[in-house]
Amino acid sequence: MKTSIVLSGVGGQGVITAANILGKAAVNGKVNVHTSEVHGMAQRGGSVYCTVRMGDVSGPLVASGTADALISTEPVEALRYIQFVNKKTKVVTDINPVVPFTVAVGGEAYPSLDEVFKEIGSRAILYTVDALGIAKKAGGSITRNIVMLGALAATDVLPFDADILLETILENVPEKFKAVNKNAFNGGMQALTRR
Repeated sequence: MKTSIVLSGVGGQGVITAANILGKAAVNGKVNVHTSEVHGMAQRGGSVYCTVRMGDVSGPLVASGTADALISTEPVEALRYIQFVNKKTKVVTDINPVVPFTVAVGGEAYPSLDEVFKEIGSRAILYTVDALGIAKKAGGSITRNIVMLGALAATDVLPFDADILLETILENVPEKFKAVNKNAFNGGMQALTRR
């Protein structure tokens, strides 16, 4: 059995942290795992993505069209990495855009979310989550990545139980942030909506 997951977003949204937690959860679940990260201009709000492969795999790279899931903390970033999906791939994206600098200064236009979701939905199974809203309600917008991990757990793609992922999250955050992260994860699990 093999499970290939691509995580994408914008620098500063915790995509790399989410991938690292997912990798640690696989280890805790006694599942072979390989991860990679490509973050380029991530520190400046640029595109970032990571891959996590679990099970009977020998490396972290996900071939085009072979991802079981693509998780994105930003809608256009989900579309940017659409080459990894196929008709059976579960794509989960936050509905809240992060407008790039080039758009903010009027140099380019951000596409309509309807167009973005239509294109993704034509190529994969699309789920959306108001991750930013759930994270704020949980007590911290910085937990958007944890909301997305909760949503991922709800897709039944993972080769280990959701409780293992939650336990791993809680092992990797300071005591004073455990409740916020638990609320964010549970909120993500309950909010998964198929489009």
